[in-house]
Parts: sequence; structure tokens; C-alpha cells
Amino acid sequence: MSSPAPRSAVRRAILLCAGTSLLPGLLSGCMVGPDYHRPAAQVTERFKEAPPPPDGWQRAQPHLAELPRGEWWRLYGDPVLNRLEEQIDVSNQSIKASEAAFRQARALIDEARANLFPTLSLGFSDTRSGSGGGAGRISTTTAGSSVGTTGLGGIGTGVGTGVGTGTSAVGTTVSVGGRASTTYQFQGSGSWDLDVWGQIRRQVESQVAAAQVSAAQLASARLSAQVDLATYYFEMRYQDSLQALLNRFVDAYAETERITRNEVSAGVAAPSDLLQAQTQLAQTRAQAVAVGIQRAQYEHAIAVLTGHAPADLSLSPAELTPHIPEVPVTVASLLLQRRPDIAQAERAMEEENALIGAAIAAFFPDISLSAAGGWAGDPLGSLIKVANRFWSLGASATEVLFNGGARTAEVRAARAAYDESVANYRQTVLTAFQGVEDELAALRILQQQAAAQEDAVKLANQSVQVALNQYQAGTTIYTTVITTQTTALSNAETALGIQQSRIVASVNLIDQLGGGWDASLLPSKNSLQTDNPLLPAFIQRDKN
Repeated sequence: MSSPAPRSAVRRAILLCAGTSLLPGLLSGCMVGPDYHRPAAQVTERFKEAPPPPDGWQRAQPHLAELPRGEWWRLYGDPVLNRLEEQIDVSNQSIKASEAAFRQARALIDEARANLFPTLSLGFSDTRSGSGGGAGRISTTTAGSSVGTTGLGGIGTGVGTGVGTGTSAVGTTVSVGGRASTTYQFQGSGSWDLDVWGQIRRQVESQVAAAQVSAAQLASARLSAQVDLATYYFEMRYQDSLQALLNRFVDAYAETERITRNEVSAGVAAPSDLLQAQTQLAQTRAQAVAVGIQRAQYEHAIAVLTGHAPADLSLSPAELTPHIPEVPVTVASLLLQRRPDIAQAERAMEEENALIGAAIAAFFPDISLSAAGGWAGDPLGSLIKVANRFWSLGASATEVLFNGGARTAEVRAARAAYDESVANYRQTVLTAFQGVEDELAALRILQQQAAAQEDAVKLANQSVQVALNQYQAGTTIYTTVITTQTTALSNAETALGIQQSRIVASVNLIDQLGGGWDASLLPSKNSLQTDNPLLPAFIQRDKN
């Protein structure tokens, strides 16, 4: 099958690596496949919905107006919320699962790096054999054990490229004339895939990027849990405030019912007015009771997020805070560094890019070294003698000439996976800008709505007082009182709902801005790859 890498390119790569006379020089510069460069994404210079600074004012510099790193919820000044958020890392099981996945990703780096080391094996066996007459016996063999840094295929088998085969049992003693004998053997063997073309190193590079992807996923999971907790908390406080609001109107309707009862007793009001007042009071009481359903559900959700059984957490009622913190918004281009999901998508591109090089390396000869040595003889006491010693050294180069186009397909698949990761990255960036713009617009419009709704609440309350006075004076019917009271309650509920929406929008904006997170918090490549003193210096790569 034809190769996606032109034959001239293969020849140039071989001549480049073979042009040095020393093995360290041979191995240090041969890394086939494309090196990673971050693709460009569509980035805007500013947020359209961000409010302009007042006349004569200069917008704060990004480093002077940033979210608190990590503990962004302290902007709301709620000690109960602070205490709950601090339990996320300690008790949330989803965070623990993401943390375990990150530790697994780190372990996979070490697993891939181990393939750069030689594989060493030790073995011991004893064989009893015989022939002829009645002295013949069935041979029995005790197999030795092997020790190596890597190996998926048994003694001396390299990982990834499958080159380098160690030596198995050497020599067999055959008895004659009906006599039986025993042969003891002790041997060691080793093999080393030289990774001339960088296939293993590309796999390590991919695993390092994958570990950074996992770290970004952990940060995203933590931020998501924190945002969910804050949202549920403020939703619960909204239910508390709604309960308090309805209770206040129940008290007001009870007073109206008392006045109406007196009016009926005095004969200046119809009994139907009293029934209407009692109906309105009962309906509002029922509405106040129903609020408890959602309130309980939010409290249960908070318990689960903080790692508690719902029965183990109870939060006392409290009013929804009227304070809407001003969330600092930096320049738009910095969003690429502040969101863990963008960092995750970017690291995924390098992960897939490295796998392209690993797939291309399969087109080149696989070069390995092998060695074996030991002693074989009888009796056991005289085993380790020069006369009983055996050894072997070898080098091999293997090239697949035909495999039905499998290698070509692997390269195409790797390139397609990389292209997919690039598209996902660019879409993640665009979606991030959309999310920030949406929440900025929501905060701006809700602020305007809140001001208008406050006027509506004041006017509705004035209408209630006027209608009650007119009813007591006998100049209007009781239906007018009920209508104005219902309107006042509806406007008060709307105002409270706007306040709740503004707080939740501010939490969502913090989420869209990354919650004070920064890409510098990702573990570096150097920290993920601890230099191993056993690894030859010419295989060590720049990990920064």
C-alpha cells in the first residue's frame, strides 16, 4: 500500500538519523510527525454587552479587577454559603471521581514512559529427562520468573512496536541407555526498543497532554459543582423570601377579613364580601404552604452536592440577599486563559497531534537490541562455571512491507481526530464568548427591569390602601379591594423573582468567566514527567 509519507521524506528522515556516528546522536533528533502549534481561534477584542465606563473614568486593568482566585463565592458575603462551598472539595463524590481520573491519567504517563527502558528478565528451570528401557521418565520443567520495566507480551517483548525478543531456555540434556538426568538452567535476557523514530516519545507526549486534559476536566467539574451549589442556595433563599412575602400578605388579608367581618356585622357590607375576603385569605395560605416543596428539594440538592445524605443537612430559613455583586469583567481575549473547558479543548488538540506522529512512525523500520546469558548444566552445585556459561547478543531491524493499508488508515484516522479536536476547540471558544455575552445582557436588562418593577410595587401598594379607604367609606365595592390586593401581591412576587434572576445571572456570569481559574493552574509538563535517573540523558526531552 502507498504511504501517506512520501518516500523521499522517509529517506530524508532515515539519513538524518543515520548521519551521526554515535547512538546518542542517533536517538536525540528523530521525531517524525508534526510538532504541535496551537491553532488560531476567533477571538473578539471586547464584550458587546459589557457596560461602558462612566464619562471621565478609565476601565480597570485586568490584573486589578479579577475574580477572587478559587473562592469567588465570597463576593456574595454570605457565611452560610461560604461554609457550604468549602465542603465541595472535601465531600463531593463527583469531584473525587474526577480527581481519581486525573491520578489515573498521571499513571498512564509513567506507563508510556516505561517503554523507553530496556526490558530485563530472569529465569530458572530444572528438567528431568530419560530414554530407553524402564528408566525413561516424563520430563518435568519448572519455569522461571521474569522482571522487567515494561512488557505486554512476556519475556523480552517490547511495548508499542513489538520488537526485541529475548532468549528462552537454551539446551536440553538427553539421557541414553535407559539412564535419566537432570539439567539446571539459570539465565537472564533483555531487549531494548531504541525508539529511533520517536513513536514511544510521541505516545508519552500524547499521554502528558491527556493528563492535562484530565486536570482541566477536574477544574471544570469543581467549578460546575460550586456553581450548582450557589445556584441551588440562592434558589432556596428565594423560596424563603417568597414564603415570607406570602406570610406578610396572609397577615394583611387577615386584617382585611377582620375589617370586612366588622362591616358585615354592622350591616354596611354584604355577606358575600366576607366570603370573598375569606376565600382570598385561604388561597394565599395554601400558596404559602406549597412553597415548602421546592424549598425542601433545593435543600436536598445542596446536601448531596456537599456529600451529605438529605436527612443530615438542615438550613434555617433566611431572606434572599438584596446585594448583587459587581462581577469584574476583564478584556475578552483573556477568556481563553480563564476557562477550564477551553484549556481542556486546547490540550486535547496536542494529545491528538502527538498521535499523528506515533502513527507515522509505524512506516519506519523498528530497531532493537537484545542480549541473553546464563549457565546450564548438572549438578546444581557446579552450575555456575565458565564451561557451563552461554550468552548471545543481537540487533534487529524490522519493517512491515504490506499490511493491507492498515498504517495508512491509522494516519488518516489520527489526522481526522486532530481536525475534530481543532473544530471542537474553536467551537468551545465561540460558545464561551456567547455565554459571557448572554449573562452580561441578562444582568443589564434585569437591572432595568428591577428599577421599573420597584415603581410598579409602590404604585400597587398605594392602590390597595386607596381601595380599602374607599371601601370603608362605602364609595367602592369589595371586588375593587380584592383586585388591587391581588395586583399588589403579583407585583411583589415579580420583583422578588427579578431579584432572584439577577443573583443567579451573576453566578452564571462568574461561571462563564471561569470562576477565577487560570490556565497557569494546570500541572506543567515538567511536573507530570519527573525525570528518571535510569533514563539515558539522550532520551530525555524538553518537558517545559
